[in-house]
Amino acid sequence: MYSKVSKILNGANNFLLPALCFGCNAHLYRGESLLCAFCRHDLPLTEYSFGEENPVDRIFYGEEAVKKAWALLQYKAGGMVQHLVHQLKYQEREGIGRAFGAWMGEALLRDPFCPSFDFIVPVPLHWRRLLHRGYNQCHGMARALAGTTGGHYAPGLLVRERFRRTQTRKGRRGRHAGTTGVFRLRGRELPRGARVLLVDDVITTGATLRACCQAFEAEGGISLYIAALAAVP
Repeated sequence: MYSKVSKILNGANNFLLPALCFGCNAHLYRGESLLCAFCRHDLPLTEYSFGEENPVDRIFYGEEAVKKAWALLQYKAGGMVQHLVHQLKYQEREGIGRAFGAWMGEALLRDPFCPSFDFIVPVPLHWRRLLHRGYNQCHGMARALAGTTGGHYAPGLLVRERFRRTQTRKGRRGRHAGTTGVFRLRGRELPRGARVLLVDDVITTGATLRACCQAFEAEGGISLYIAALAAVP
C-alpha cells in the first residue's frame, strides 16, 4: 500500500515539477536521469583504457606507487562537464556524483585491463570545508563506484589535516606548493600488496592527488590507482 501511494505521489510531483536535463534544461522522459539522451551522447568521453598510457598517467610520473590514472570525461572551461561539476560541488546536487560514480564503475568493469580494487577511497575535505559545504562531493561518487565494482568503500581511511584555501585560481606552481603532509592515513595498517583506488572529481595539475599518494607511499607495498570524473586536457 505504501509503495503504491509513494509511486502516485512521485508521479504527481514529476507532473507538477518535471525533471530537467542538467545540460540543456529540456524535460527528461521516462528512463532518463540527470541528462537527456542527446546531452549524454554529447558528453566528451576520454575513452582511456587501463591497457594504454594516457595524458593523465603522465601527470603522476615520479609517483612510484601509482600504477594507473584514469578519467571518464574531458573537462573544458565553459562546457557541459564544468557545469555538471559546479552543480555537484557547490549546488548540493549530490545525485550527480552518485550517477556518474556508477557510470565510472561500469566503465572500469568493461575494461579488461582494469584490476579489482581492495579499497576505494574518496579524496577527503578538511573538516572546515566540510562544515561549510555540508558534504564531500567525492563521497557519493566513490560509494557508487564501489557498489558497482565490488571494492570496499573506505571514506575514513584518508584524512586531510591541513586546511588550504581554494586552488581554482592558482597556477600549476601554486597548486603544488606546500602539499607535503596535507594528508595522513588514519590508524590503520593496510595489507601489503593492497590495491587502492583514489577517487576525485577533477584532475587539473594532480597536486591534491599527489599529496594523497604521499600518505599511502609511507606505508610501502601499496599499489595506487586513480579515477576521476573528469580531467583537464
